[in-house]
Amino acid sequence: MNDTANRHQTSAARDVIARDKRYVWHPYTQHGTEVDPTVIARAKGASLFDADGREILDLISSWWTCTHAHAHPKINAALARQAEQMEHVMFAGFTHAPAVDLAETLAGLLPGDLNRVFFSDDGSTSVEVALKIAYQSWINRGEPRRRMLVAFDGGYHGDTLGAMSVGRGSQMFGAFKDLMCRVRVLPYPATFEGDDAADEREAGALSAFEALLADHNQAIAALIIEPLMQGSAGIRFCRPRFLKRLVEMAQGAGVIVIFDEVATGFGRTGTLFALEQASVVPDLVCLSKGLTAGYMPLAATVARDRLFDMFLGHNFDRALPHGHSFTANPLACAVALAALGLYEEEQTLARIGEINAQHRAMLGVLAARADVSKPRVLGAVLAFEVQEGGQYQSEASRKLRAWYLAHGFNIRPIGSTVYLMPPYCITDAELARAYAGMIEGLDQLASGAL
Repeated sequence: MNDTANRHQTSAARDVIARDKRYVWHPYTQHGTEVDPTVIARAKGASLFDADGREILDLISSWWTCTHAHAHPKINAALARQAEQMEHVMFAGFTHAPAVDLAETLAGLLPGDLNRVFFSDDGSTSVEVALKIAYQSWINRGEPRRRMLVAFDGGYHGDTLGAMSVGRGSQMFGAFKDLMCRVRVLPYPATFEGDDAADEREAGALSAFEALLADHNQAIAALIIEPLMQGSAGIRFCRPRFLKRLVEMAQGAGVIVIFDEVATGFGRTGTLFALEQASVVPDLVCLSKGLTAGYMPLAATVARDRLFDMFLGHNFDRALPHGHSFTANPLACAVALAALGLYEEEQTLARIGEINAQHRAMLGVLAARADVSKPRVLGAVLAFEVQEGGQYQSEASRKLRAWYLAHGFNIRPIGSTVYLMPPYCITDAELARAYAGMIEGLDQLASGAL
């Protein structure tokens, strides 16, 4: 930790950090090199506040979970009301109104016959459930040879074993490759503003899928993709028309299509769900992160009716043998319902459109910089590269992250990618401050001052 931060740190914060260093193992952290964590004491609106009261604009929505605001009064009230009624009950053999209301609401928001909601705890498990549903559905219909899964280069779908398998294209799970199931990885046609080669890359990706279908159609169980935006690969975008054609090809060949909307759902791409922009109905949709506005762990895997029907029968062998202790936790369901209600009540999608317009106004500024490439905007997301090919925690990304944090911005570059994905409550003044800070950080990096 730098000396300035240490001087201003309260004794209580120093104690928390000391005990953290003794007992805690943080996610995606190399503890041999990582600096001391920042102690956050409270959060409000688009901001975090550390133990000394210093404000930090949460410009990546705390790993893309916070949608409406930190400590939103209406979500707080919904959580408190539910806590007075019931905190939890097992979900096998029991049900409760918050879960049923949430399932009905999600089914009403999603297109087609995406009506069957399986609740779990986080994005990884929602993907794991989808993979198991897809895989077992072929066994249940007497076609066990369909075992191959198809994913995309750069795709990330979580850290459980099945999710890692379909995320092998992210290059993050090399240590576990011998444990992974059978997956074929297709090229991903990432694009950006002013990309002249987008058509060519899309044609190449579709051609690769067509070849795979020709050679292995009867062996493919499912295809999984993050619609319109790969998150952890570096905020990489693809176009709706590519997504639409991909789904048409897959479903035309009988392949089950899984949309991982864990990061893209709930307004991030400009519509409530990214699938809306491609006008397609996948067979399974995975949801988490923004589902509870960042309040509580909760996930949902939503299946089409025909998939659910394949698990009906007179013995348990046809049932889905999956569950979690905290499945459909009533507190989390109540929070999710309150969060979903705010989209209409607060006209959230219109606000996302305003954020999008302000992001787009920054594209010219970014494009004019010699140290920036591939600027791009999608919904409430702004991203660009500061150098090509940077690793997940490259030296440049660590330096930028540290500078931004020291100056009151939670901006966490992914390798060479710098991005903003703020809570939707962020004000125009806060956005202007964020842009100015983002540019100043780039100036510091370019000058060699970091």
